[in-house]
Amino acid sequence: MTLATTTPMGQAWRTLSVVSLASVLTGLGGSSMNVALPEIARHTGADATAAGWILLGFQLTTTVLMVVLGRLADLFGRRRMYLLGLGVYTFAALLAGFSPNAWVIVALRVVQAAGAAMLLTNSAALVSDAFPRERLGEGMGVYVASFSIAGLIGPTLGGFLAESLGWRWVFWFNVPIGVACLVWGALVLRGPAPGDRDRGLDLPGSLLVLVTLGGLLLALSEFTRLGWSHPIVVSGLVAAVAGLPLFLARERRATHPVVDLGLFRDRAFAFGTLASFLNAVARMGMVFLVALYYQAVRGEDPVQAGLKVLPLAVAAMTASVVSGFLQRLLTARTLAVGGAAATTCGLIVMLTVMSTDVPYPAMALGLVLIGLGSGVFLPSNTTAILDGLPSHRLGIVNAMRLMLQNTGNVVGTALVLSIITSPLPAALHQQVFAGTLGRLSGGAVDQLVAGYRYALAAMAAISVLTVLACLARRRAT
Repeated sequence: MTLATTTPMGQAWRTLSVVSLASVLTGLGGSSMNVALPEIARHTGADATAAGWILLGFQLTTTVLMVVLGRLADLFGRRRMYLLGLGVYTFAALLAGFSPNAWVIVALRVVQAAGAAMLLTNSAALVSDAFPRERLGEGMGVYVASFSIAGLIGPTLGGFLAESLGWRWVFWFNVPIGVACLVWGALVLRGPAPGDRDRGLDLPGSLLVLVTLGGLLLALSEFTRLGWSHPIVVSGLVAAVAGLPLFLARERRATHPVVDLGLFRDRAFAFGTLASFLNAVARMGMVFLVALYYQAVRGEDPVQAGLKVLPLAVAAMTASVVSGFLQRLLTARTLAVGGAAATTCGLIVMLTVMSTDVPYPAMALGLVLIGLGSGVFLPSNTTAILDGLPSHRLGIVNAMRLMLQNTGNVVGTALVLSIITSPLPAALHQQVFAGTLGRLSGGAVDQLVAGYRYALAAMAAISVLTVLACLARRRAT
């Protein structure tokens, strides 16, 4: 093989190494934070609201900024935006470790989330730009697998750092990894070809995205804790309802729209992004559900409960890598259908066996099927959506995909939390989320398990809709 043929693939794999390392970095930051949060709250004196916003502020900021930052990346270059994101994320982590109280941590997590949004928006676009069409599935599979690696390592790392070195190191461990990734990225990543950028920015449309999507996600994230009548939840819903028609009207007449609504006239793209949203709603709450089940129903400690969900992460990581090579034999659209179907089968297994004393092998079977399905679906669906797009449109299209996927994550989490507690009296909801319900009467536990069945039935039904959306996309193509 000549140098001319090996050089492009060498550059593609180097680009993937930067993207994957940054994905592991942001994934570790999120998964370790979930475990270390109680320790951080104790040492900073955070109340329930502040502790919740350490997680919620990051999630909301990342989601609402994605489309705007995707557009900016198409304007000013993905390399520049990616390196800036690495710098912002790393520097905010350094400062967060010096925080004097919880609300300073919240503010710095919002800044860190802006950096993470720059990374997430551009990651898949960089991979799509670097890999040739026939090898794109391999690159996308490894990229998605990097998040599963972070999911495997992060909880243990977060617990170890918080307990052995102190809560500040939950932030500071990001710094050396971030600096290494920034240096490697500066050496490896290439700028766009001359004349390959779109021009123009829709500032009113960008503001309306922030108001509309931010209001919706705020309401969905907080209604479980505060109730639908709370002013914060009502304000979020009002902002979403009022902002949506204004946003649609603005984007139809904007010269350079932040969201190109014309893309949704392409039925293949529309069904592909719909499938991404539905899949996120169907599977998002699974790790939380299973970990909570073993604490609230079976009375196990958090470490034991965390180990119970490892089969899902291992299966997802393995399937993500393998799916890329399978794309040499099957199309990405066909694999997306198969992945969505496997996820549906896993949810049906979980629904069938759910009880107060379900054997763990049966639970593990459902988790493995969901993990395999997710591991195949995510890279295959992403490849199907981005394949064939011009380079100057990759940023905004990938941002739209991620925005809908992350919105699905929030919707799925809110849906699951509201359904599993619906059979229980409101006074017992706190015991559910504290994992102490199993210490109360058996009747309360039975009610919670009934809520689990309702939630799993809803998730399975939504997963069936994901399969139908994937099939409709194949027909449209």
